Amino acid sequence: MSGKLNWVRIILPINELWWTKFDLLRTLVRRDLEARYKGSVLGNLWPLLNQLSQLLIYTYVFSIILKVKLNLKGLPADNNIVFGLWLFAGLLPWIAFTGGLLQSATSVIGQPNLVKKVVFPLALLPLVPILSTFIESAFGLAALIVLVGISSHSLHGTLSLLPLVWLPQLLLTAGLGYFTAGLTVFLRDIPQTLGVIINLWFYLTPIVYPASVIPEAWRNWVFYLNPLAAIAEVYRDLVLVGEVTHWLEWAIAWGISVVVFLAGLWVYRKLRQAFADVL
Repeated sequence: MSGKLNWVRIILPINELWWTKFDLLRTLVRRDLEARYKGSVLGNLWPLLNQLSQLLIYTYVFSIILKVKLNLKGLPADNNIVFGLWLFAGLLPWIAFTGGLLQSATSVIGQPNLVKKVVFPLALLPLVPILSTFIESAFGLAALIVLVGISSHSLHGTLSLLPLVWLPQLLLTAGLGYFTAGLTVFLRDIPQTLGVIINLWFYLTPIVYPASVIPEAWRNWVFYLNPLAAIAEVYRDLVLVGEVTHWLEWAIAWGISVVVFLAGLWVYRKLRQAFADVL
């Protein structure tokens, strides 16, 4: 009986600690969202407007000018509206990923006062901009689902699987966010370098062009080594097609995301002991 009580005494403080951190994280994310567009007339509608503006630009360039052909199961071919929906479904995870990653890279150096507080859980800092950007992307996802419902007069039951693709997306972003946030404290060129890498990464990911145009010899490697490619395609499967056609790529993206998250968190924990001294 005493052994059982000891376990209870150990588990309860742990649970209380985690809930305290979760509550703090939720508060920080809420404040971050409120501060981003404080004083603006449209407020948090700006992220949706930014996403829609990118949609219009890329649709015009790739569908109308370059005439990229699209052939999806159950959707009419060579339709600019369908191309726009397809493009938006791929842009949403990319925008959430890049926006959260770029901001998380400077999350530690941007909060020196919090870093120097002994009691503050530093592991939360990179997560705040990542979760804030992810929540902002939810506005775009809601708009996409509404547009799909209006254009096709129906919605697919596969929408219920979306949380299972959000998780690897968040794990991948958080892992890279931890890694870059920790390194930026010591190497201030990391955010600029990251911007260049993301620009290259964008065109190596089948977002504005269909994966079918990638040479077949390279296509599997693109999906296996680039989890964002798989995540974007699964978004399209779940929202537009109504069935998952990229199960293997999805599973590999899960595996890579978990490994990246654990590796990034490990690096961040190793480096954070020196954060206060450097800042």
